[in-house]
Amino acid sequence: MTVDTDLCIGSGGCVLRAPEGFELDAARQSCPRHEVMGASEAVLDAAENCPVEAIAIVEEGSGAPVFPPAD
Repeated sequence: MTVDTDLCIGSGGCVLRAPEGFELDAARQSCPRHEVMGASEAVLDAAENCPVEAIAIVEEGSGAPVFPPAD
């Protein structure tokens, strides 16, 4: 998963929804706690509810998009 820091507004919603997946850095921008994580409903929920869609999740290995879904 990645967080686009150019889009992130630091709302902190991702940290509240999935504290195991996200934290805020010194600039109050979201960043993943781990580069690679197992599937998590909480992390997917955080990505789906990001107000600026700054979170991208891909499958490990294939790189297939999980969120946002491919059109």
